[in-house]
Amino acid sequence: MADAARVRKVADHIQETVARLLQGRIKDPRIGFVTITDVRVTGDLQQATVFYTVYGTDEERQDTAAALRSATGLIRSEVGRALGIRLTPSITFQLDSLPTQAQAFEDALAQARARDEEIARTHAGAAYAGDADPYRHDEEADDEGDEEADDEGDEEADA
Repeated sequence: MADAARVRKVADHIQETVARLLQGRIKDPRIGFVTITDVRVTGDLQQATVFYTVYGTDEERQDTAAALRSATGLIRSEVGRALGIRLTPSITFQLDSLPTQAQAFEDALAQARARDEEIARTHAGAAYAGDADPYRHDEEADDEGDEEADDEGDEEADA
């Protein structure tokens, strides 16, 4: 089992190598505008998962996935040469769902903002049905208690 620093270093090196290969060496026309977002390597350095995003339609994403699957052998051999370690990790490609999740969150936040603005517009000219603050406060309760004490004091003085 390799230490965490070595695993991270191997993952970074794999990410750089795969990005360089996709940019220059692999000439498959099915590969769209691809960004390698992350690489995760197991602790024993035997398997690497390469996360990527593709800018475009669902069809372009599917074409890119097929092209990456077909180029996996070439990519693995180049990664093995670049790493220079005894065993080259097997490589799998995984479409990164983070951008689509982020877009879904952004859409939900935009809808919530729109609803908040609508509610604010609806309540803009509204007035309270009764007093603005119908609750008793400590100062008012003390004032009323003082008045009652004064009334009792007046009655005792009259007697």
